[in-house]
Amino acid sequence: MCKHILNAQVSIRAQCCQRWFDCADCHAEVSDHQLSKTLEMVFACKKCKKCFRKDMENFDETDEYCPHCDNHYVLDAKTPSFGIGVEGEDPRKDNRMIKDERLKQDPNKSIFNQDFSYKMG
Repeated sequence: MCKHILNAQVSIRAQCCQRWFDCADCHAEVSDHQLSKTLEMVFACKKCKKCFRKDMENFDETDEYCPHCDNHYVLDAKTPSFGIGVEGEDPRKDNRMIKDERLKQDPNKSIFNQDFSYKMG
């Protein structure tokens, strides 16, 4: 699982050390050498778990899909971003705290009008 690219669809085999990585940053974190450049790349699809080779000199739009399962693996990378927010601030996502003013409220259903003295001991 790559922590740099959240939607990685394939793993790439590094030509220099013959190990599998999701991105170049993952290779840089665990290796003591630079990633060697090559024109033929070996990919492993994360959907069907099958390997395939692609020639990067003749790469076109039809090569953006896995030849085994047609998974589209060339996507815009989604990288993790930090954000601060308050949970439940968007009423479209969480509307439990919004009272519908159109409905007539039953006073007996309020938690403030109930007798809980038997639970207090």
